[in-house]
Amino acid sequence: MTYELSILVVNALLCLAFPWVYNYAYAKQRGVGSKRLMGNRDNLPERSGLAARGWRAHQNHLENLLPFATLVLVAHGIGLSNTVTVACATIFFAARLAHAGLYIAGISSLAGIKGVRSIVYLICVISMLVYGAQLFIA
Repeated sequence: MTYELSILVVNALLCLAFPWVYNYAYAKQRGVGSKRLMGNRDNLPERSGLAARGWRAHQNHLENLLPFATLVLVAHGIGLSNTVTVACATIFFAARLAHAGLYIAGISSLAGIKGVRSIVYLICVISMLVYGAQLFIA
């Protein structure tokens, strides 16, 4: 398995971890509880706080996982793996981890930098664009 495929698998596992975080927080939310979460989930209150941020972070990760997976799988299909694709996969994963952590923690500015989560998201997108460019150069 190439490094890039390994990073794709790790990102898929990260995606599977999100519900554990936000559903735990949601079960603790007033009016929810674990019994109601294990049911059909009709008429549950809206998620708030950590439960809402975790769910939104998960949705954002899913939105980015599909294009990343497409790039990695196409590159693998044509036998493309080089220092640029390895670097882009690494940056993508690091950016996704940072984005998830910032989002779930509710951090929007860090060390005086406003919009830090958006900056990390932009780094993620740029890594995918550079990765994608490699497909056309190959």
